Amino acid sequence: MLLKRCQFFLYGWLYLPGCLAADHLPDFFEATYTLHNKGTQFAEMNRAFTDAGNGKYIFRSETRTTGFFSLFRKDNIIEESQWSVNEPQLRPLHYTYQHTGGKKDRFVDIVFDWDNNKITNRVGDSIWHMPLQPEILDKLLYQLAIMRDLERGETPQSYTIADGGKIKFYQFELLGEETIQTPLGGLQTVKLARHKPNSQRKTIFWCAVKLNHLPIKVVNTEKDGRITTALIKSLKGLGDSDTPVKH
Repeated sequence: MLLKRCQFFLYGWLYLPGCLAADHLPDFFEATYTLHNKGTQFAEMNRAFTDAGNGKYIFRSETRTTGFFSLFRKDNIIEESQWSVNEPQLRPLHYTYQHTGGKKDRFVDIVFDWDNNKITNRVGDSIWHMPLQPEILDKLLYQLAIMRDLERGETPQSYTIADGGKIKFYQFELLGEETIQTPLGGLQTVKLARHKPNSQRKTIFWCAVKLNHLPIKVVNTEKDGRITTALIKSLKGLGDSDTPVKH
């Protein structure tokens, strides 16, 4: 299923600096992306960044099948990251993932216990623990760290991620700059690649300079050569957007 296969790059990749200038943190926003395979749209993704209060924030993503594909599958993926800031670090607190409508529903719950340096993973009825590392991030929050680094003029290289019950290292490479056309108009971007060593699988991000390095296009290539593209459709809560998002 296309929606499941493209999860590799659907684990969070939006960032809008400006709300807390000292930390280069995002302003609150809402964004919508369309997902395509071989020129055909098969899903739509909505992203939102909000204030949870008491120094905590929520980054939420929902992806669902659309059009012809939705006639056969009602896949729906919801991810949410609750996090805080312990400068200079973005600290994940609670990550959840829920996939429904497929052959088998899947639910993941990860709690980051900074007081006891422990990560608790729950997948369905299974629970296990991992040691918490100082700079660890979750699958949504790592992209905020990447975008914050770009705003600071730093090149993202490697991030430590709690992923699938393991500690993984996501590697990145700067590919240069490129101007691309989108429903928001032509935008100059910084082009980044996330790749896996000794693998054909990779993800390329186009991050708009004018929009504080917001990813406006993402292309994922699977190890079997299947390509999925995400392209921004609309944006609220940032500079040129029509409607500000309420805090």
